[in-house]
Amino acid sequence: MSRALSALRSTDRARYPGRLPTARQLASLGTVLCLYRPESSELGGWKHAVCAHACHGMDSEGIRESLCFSDARGRCCWRLYLLPDSDFLAWDRLVSAFPARPEPVNDGSVAERLWRRLATRLGAEPWRMCALRLHAGDGQPLSASLASLSSLGADAARRIGHMEGAEGELWVDDCCCASATRLAPPLRDPAEAPLIRL
Repeated sequence: MSRALSALRSTDRARYPGRLPTARQLASLGTVLCLYRPESSELGGWKHAVCAHACHGMDSEGIRESLCFSDARGRCCWRLYLLPDSDFLAWDRLVSAFPARPEPVNDGSVAERLWRRLATRLGAEPWRMCALRLHAGDGQPLSASLASLSSLGADAARRIGHMEGAEGELWVDDCCCASATRLAPPLRDPAEAPLIRL
């Protein structure tokens, strides 16, 4: 598994004790990709988290950002990823308040993905994934609902899932334009294209 998912060092826990975002801060993020442990639930990692840190890495598709939550044993127990469907300004405000760690360079090659899957199947720490929209009411604890993703968001989420060896289903909600394009009959001859005048 990625070293970014490994345990926090004891010096880090002593340096950033109990640093967690509030439920309202998490709710402001909009739709995010959530990675969680199979023995837990989508919000189980949040319940066990004692500190958080920001992670950023680079792959062939660009920058990848996440917020990692660690439990009392120092094990990463929950992870939220920035998606094209997320609120970028709220994300920047939130992650700037937490210590940052670069992820190890990961080229996303076939060999790297196969190695991750093999390590997961042989007993390493597996992950489940889903797209969530987090909620926080007045005096209420954090809650979540499953969220649908745009095509671009779903592509990014699948890429992250492959990189981290995570499994899960994602709901894609295409916009009306993409749906209409798929349903429109193909034109036989370019000369048959309708003329539009302004």
